[in-house]
Amino acid sequence: MPLSSTYLFKDLPSSQLRRLTDAASEIEVLEGHYLFREGNSADYVYVLESGAVEMLTNVNDDFELPVSIIRSAGRCIGTSSLVPPYQYSLSARCVEKAALFKIKLEDLQHLIQEDKALGHAIMTNLAQHLLERLKETRRELKIHFNTLFRSMHS
Repeated sequence: MPLSSTYLFKDLPSSQLRRLTDAASEIEVLEGHYLFREGNSADYVYVLESGAVEMLTNVNDDFELPVSIIRSAGRCIGTSSLVPPYQYSLSARCVEKAALFKIKLEDLQHLIQEDKALGHAIMTNLAQHLLERLKETRRELKIHFNTLFRSMHS
């Protein structure tokens, strides 16, 4: 699976994709193991090749609430590493053995320093993706609100 299949690196020229691919390493993570924990320093961005990764948020010290499960190849995990304060906003735990690309933040920042257009393209792609997620969350909130409103008035 090429890195170009992920929203973060879509439509990049082959020269930029080559540099990103050279900076990435492929890893395998066993079921039950964490990629990272909420609140930790965000040092890597990951791209899922295969497997499944569950995203969780801490409710309190002894309970993590599942937020979603990522199963689609090409999905990015850990994009908090791209924006200050560079801390993971969720935890990521493999619920199946997973193969991922892993890019160290320091290496990505170095590539962006060398090629400002690369940084611009990545951040534009990230902003577009986050806007779509915000719109989807808003749609879901409206559905839940309408359901609650109807149940209160029936």
